[in-house]
Amino acid sequence: MTKNLDLEGLKSIAEGYDLFYIDLWGVIHDGIKLHKNAILAVKEIISLKRNLVLLTNAPRPNKTVRDFLEKMGLEKEIRDHVFTSGEAALNYLEKFYLHKKFFHIGPPRDYDLFNNFIKNRSTDLDNSEYLLCTGLFEENDRDLNYYKKLLENYIKIKMICTNPDLIVDRGNKRELCAGSVAMVFEKMGGEVIYFGKPYPEVYNQSIYNKGKKILSIGDNLNTDIKGANLLNYDSLLITNGVHKNEIKNNGIEKVSKEYEVIVNYMQSELIW
Repeated sequence: MTKNLDLEGLKSIAEGYDLFYIDLWGVIHDGIKLHKNAILAVKEIISLKRNLVLLTNAPRPNKTVRDFLEKMGLEKEIRDHVFTSGEAALNYLEKFYLHKKFFHIGPPRDYDLFNNFIKNRSTDLDNSEYLLCTGLFEENDRDLNYYKKLLENYIKIKMICTNPDLIVDRGNKRELCAGSVAMVFEKMGGEVIYFGKPYPEVYNQSIYNKGKKILSIGDNLNTDIKGANLLNYDSLLITNGVHKNEIKNNGIEKVSKEYEVIVNYMQSELIW
């Protein structure tokens, strides 16, 4: 049974945890503005001297996301806790794929992920040794059939996906993410290496977490909550995020069962 913390607040359980993994997009901000109550909650966690990671499936290096948050008005003591799926992927790429040719699937704003080896980017799929998927092309950001046709003859090339999210809400607008393209590729028989929640690598790279009592907070059942379940962390779902309408129509217990996850706690928004 999922416990609703809307009345009691995060403070009612916070002292029971050593480490908090908190999602950015959907919890701390909506892509356009910061959520003030969530910021206050993060400050309280910091004041308790607990470990904290703002863990995000952003397909960009840590610095890029921190710069973005600075422009949104998030103060340094909080944004210094950011760790991205892009950073985890970059560490892997620089270790194993640094000199290999790749075909990039995603918008130009993601180029900073591979600035150090951009000379290896190929515009020719036939001349590529792997696919690097950070998102969708700006001119084809809604039609997944485009990617099915584009990649149907290249399923033997491995894909590295730097954002397992299927969708994200930017303000009131829903957008497809890299995970949707990767899912299409997998259904065609292709192999995908994922970096980001719910996969363990991003958690383990972000901070030393052995032997800690952990709470994972996020708005996505497929990533934030499933990741918590896979790693035996407790979870808190923000219900005004990507699953808002599903939960409103069917209730948290039914929706959790449909996604095959366990949700320990829920809040409409993150409030201390």
